[in-house]
Parts: sequence; structure tokens; C-alpha cells
Amino acid sequence: MKKTAKLLLLLLTFAIILTGCEADISVPGEVGQDIITADEALKMIEEEDVVVVDAQQSGDFEDKHLEGAVNIARNDITTFGPYPNMLADASKVESSLGENGISNQSKVLIYDNNNNMDAARLWWTMLVYGHDTAKMKVISGGLHALEEAGANFGSGEYEVEAVEYKAAEKNEELIAAKEEVLAEVNNPSENLEILDVRTAEEVSKGIIPGAIHINYVNNIKDNGEFYPPSYIQRYYPDNDITPDEEVIMYCQTSIRAAQSFIALHNAGYRGLKLYDGAWIEWSSDSSTPKAVPTGAPAKPSAQDGS
Repeated sequence: MKKTAKLLLLLLTFAIILTGCEADISVPGEVGQDIITADEALKMIEEEDVVVVDAQQSGDFEDKHLEGAVNIARNDITTFGPYPNMLADASKVESSLGENGISNQSKVLIYDNNNNMDAARLWWTMLVYGHDTAKMKVISGGLHALEEAGANFGSGEYEVEAVEYKAAEKNEELIAAKEEVLAEVNNPSENLEILDVRTAEEVSKGIIPGAIHINYVNNIKDNGEFYPPSYIQRYYPDNDITPDEEVIMYCQTSIRAAQSFIALHNAGYRGLKLYDGAWIEWSSDSSTPKAVPTGAPAKPSAQDGS
């Protein structure tokens, strides 16, 4: 990234420490538009016509879900070829949304019980296929936060009237292919960073050269709720990810990375991309460079269920 930008951010941080004041960070996009609290979600459900989506796996959904919610699990929006958890094609996404009563005009609230990663992945998928960002929100903290807010829950299956959903052309600006990542590794840009959001243990076994490591769990508090945009706007620049840069992020299969994507997008960052093939694709290719120690092919991770 640009050395001048880093120096300015360091000086800004030092000034904040000296004055004890918070400074406004300039970001290119709107702030606080993508993530809402459980209290805000319950108010919207009461006052507006919304579709609530539970992004848990089907068995967990049947055990317990917000009353009136529909279920769109990870498998409904991903494909397992050539690598696990990759973005499904438009027809599969159209079916998954339409069969659950979601049209292009629907306001959608999404939650999960998995550190917000599956809710974020559905949100990102809908973003890729053109759903209006003003009409979809992730509920911070998911199922637990809704419990704390006094929501009503049900169990079992559900019925919903199907509608038509028409996906827009896939927005390639939100997706990074292996070739783009490789080009960046071989010839680094001044205004682009690669972000690895996996655990330190995973990273110790191999990482894309030049990538910055920020574990995705650093976006959330101990109770599972997202930190506010003001925190993200300070935390990421302190770790060399600034709003003026483009960011390509990945994890094992880019489910966790979607959670980091929405945390940054909610904080006003733009120029964000998911490397959808992720570490499992990168590490499986003997021709791609890997940093310490061996870059051996990735094994399944309990973190994202790959």
C-alpha cells in the first residue's frame, strides 16, 4: 500500500492518543447500512413487511428459529465444485430465494447462529446478484442476540408462498479469481491488500505471500455482536487495511471472509472482493507460491465447516 497513506494514519493515531479524542475517518461509502441490532430487527418485523431468513443448517433451523422465519442454509447458495462452498450459479440462487418468498423487491433480514458468517455469506451472495443493499440487513449477533432481545421462537418445518426472483448479472467486481490474486502476488499494487481472515494456527501452516492476517472473529465482541463501524474504522487502519485501498479477502473457503467483507462494507469500505476459491484452491495448486512453511494442501476446517 502507499507509504504516505500509512504515515498519515500513524500520525493521525498518535494525535488521537495525545488529545484523547476520536477523529472521523474518511471512507468512500455509506456507514451503518448493512448490519442492525436485534432490537432494531424486531422493530422492523413489527412495523414493516420483511422476510426474515434464518441461515442455519436445516437441522438446527428445525430445532429452533425465529417465529415466522424461512430457512436458506449455506448449501442452498453454494456449490461443491470445483472446490467446497463456492458461489452457486444464478439459477440456484433464484430458486433458493424465490421458493422462500423473496422477490427482488423484498426487504430481507438475515441471521445465523455461527458468528454471523453464514448470514454474511447470504448477504454477499445477494449483493453479487444485484439485490438492493438498502433492502437487506444482517442481524448482529444472530440467534443469541434475538434471544436476549426477547424474540419469540418456533421449531419444525414451515410453509411459504413461492414468488419469482430474477438475479441480475453476476457482479464480478465483488469476486476475485485465483489469477487476479496471483497477479497481485507477483506484482504487488500500491493500493491493494490481500487479507487472510483465518486463525493464527491455520496461517502458521501457510498463507498467500504478502497477505495481512486479521482473524474474522476480531470483527465481533464476546457476545457475537459486530463491533460498531467506528471501531472497524480504527482497528483496520491500525493493521494496515485503509479505506483508500482495494481489499481481496479469503479464508479456507471464503465463508468466514464474507463476515469480514460485511464488517468492512458496513464501516464504509468499498473496493472489496472475496477470493471465492480461497486457501483451499490456492494451496491445492502446486504452481502457486505459498509463505511459511510448506503450503501443503488444505485440510477441512471446523471454523467454516469445509
